[in-house]
Amino acid sequence: MLSANLKQKISNTPTSPGCYLMKNSHGEIIYVGKAVVLRSRIRSYFQKQGRDVSEKVRRMVREIADFDWIATDSEVEALILESNLIKQYRPYYNVRLKDDKSYPYICVTMKDRFPRPMFIRKIRMSADDGNLYFGPYSNADAVRETLRLIRKVFRVPCGYKDPAQSKGRACLYRHIGQCLGPCVGAVTEAEYERTIREVILFLEGRQDKLIKDLQKQMEDAAEKLQFEKAARLRDQIQSLKQVMERQKVVSTKLKDQDVIAVAAEDGASVAVALFIRGGKLVGQEHFMLEGVSIEDMRESVTEFVKQYYQAAAYVPREIILQCSIYEQDVIEKWLSGRRGGKVVLLSPAKGERRKILDMAVKNAETLLEQVRQSSELDRSQVETELKELQSALGLPVTPRRIECYDISNIMGAEAVGSLVVFEDGRPLKSDYRRFRIKYTPERPDDYAMMREVLTRRLTGRLRQSEKFAELPDLIVVDGGRGQLNTALQALADAGERVSVIGLAKEYEEVYMPNAAPLMLPKNSRALHLLQRVRDEAHRFAVEYHRNLRSRRMASSILLEVPGIGKARRSALLKHFGSLKKIREASLDEIASAPGMNRPAAEKLYKFLHSE
Repeated sequence: MLSANLKQKISNTPTSPGCYLMKNSHGEIIYVGKAVVLRSRIRSYFQKQGRDVSEKVRRMVREIADFDWIATDSEVEALILESNLIKQYRPYYNVRLKDDKSYPYICVTMKDRFPRPMFIRKIRMSADDGNLYFGPYSNADAVRETLRLIRKVFRVPCGYKDPAQSKGRACLYRHIGQCLGPCVGAVTEAEYERTIREVILFLEGRQDKLIKDLQKQMEDAAEKLQFEKAARLRDQIQSLKQVMERQKVVSTKLKDQDVIAVAAEDGASVAVALFIRGGKLVGQEHFMLEGVSIEDMRESVTEFVKQYYQAAAYVPREIILQCSIYEQDVIEKWLSGRRGGKVVLLSPAKGERRKILDMAVKNAETLLEQVRQSSELDRSQVETELKELQSALGLPVTPRRIECYDISNIMGAEAVGSLVVFEDGRPLKSDYRRFRIKYTPERPDDYAMMREVLTRRLTGRLRQSEKFAELPDLIVVDGGRGQLNTALQALADAGERVSVIGLAKEYEEVYMPNAAPLMLPKNSRALHLLQRVRDEAHRFAVEYHRNLRSRRMASSILLEVPGIGKARRSALLKHFGSLKKIREASLDEIASAPGMNRPAAEKLYKFLHSE
């Protein structure tokens, strides 16, 4: 039954295009959608549902307790806003890219005097950016391997971010033949620019055109008796031909096409994108999806297209899909605007395009089966590890949730503590916490620091939060008998009872209350699980300690620069993140930072790059 409040709210909803956000009784956003007429679309959810409405939608409607709306000027604006809201809130009932914020890109910094291809994880495309982006990619290792190949074949980038910083000294890559030499003036800006254009052709998958250009350069060099240059170009051509041998000709039309297919089964789903450039299959990426309904594959393909191409660095003229999608006209209009030219979405039933699409569908189904089998194997292995750990330690329950604590400091300075959480054998990073130690003794006291961290976990504000209201099945402390006794005392003071052990590094001894140290076999799965948990807590603590120490050192160094006071120092560190990044920044970048001006930037730049 629709409440009077919702009826009134629907009546007050505008009839313009826009986005709506459905909420449950806890105020959580469970679905984001867009509409040409907001009022009509929202009202349709609360009318009698027909047989063609999926079970997923029926479940969502039963949970709706409230909604918000945002009006836009056009349907295309609503489409863009919808994608941004889904990425921001990750609603349960929306189809969404899994962990999409972490997909890597290759950026070519065209705004620099000597552009460089580089690995980034956050794309910052804007009208005044001036850089070129390629991606998103799903495999970070493959991106790094591509960048290594670019350095080997094209000899860019220079080892210095800004070759002007070299003071005439060759970078390391110049010494090993993997830098053109802008750091020592061995290449003109025009020659370097031509090489960067070649890199861009390579990243676009247009090796045919690139090889023709290189062959012409090689012949010109040979005619001018520049045999060393000709030999280097010959080697480049051979390396590129080896890359091309792995590419398959799939179209006789020599077009640029993307081919999209989605496969879903038993709660798992994967999207595959094939990239065809000039008629050749030059690459493939796959993306795990969440919230996919097998009942409505059109919705899954529609949502993937919207979210993928919102972040994609390149939109081809033709995109082949396994089925027609919702709002196709609007999406084509939006993609055409992104491309700067006409884009068509096709779902072929026969012919050459259909053969390419069948290949994408088969790849998606194969990848999904691999993911499913891998997931089943992982679950089986984790269950074995947990049961073995329960048996080895004599625990009353299977340790589904494990919390591990570690302390990091140097002679008491910048002392920090870490808390990492593993659930069902896997790290739960959203529950990781770090602590700045408040206790400052005259001499370092790791036991007191451990007691403080555990006490703050057991009785402080953290315990009052929903995530930490319940205690774990097992607490692990990094250390031996002393750390274990400290943890037991903190638990006793808080009036709590939890299984707790210590894991000492040197001999990997497991310390338990009122028992001799336990030496688990080196090949024990239980020991391997404990080591993973302990090592992750150590890594997290050391990383935080190093960050604090680096910031303290950077702060003291910056204060030595005339014109840099505490306010500017704080603003610089907040803007750049570290002294290393400030040192790598150009003079213009420093001058444009918050709170800076040109004279202060020049003094700082000169100070950081003085001999």
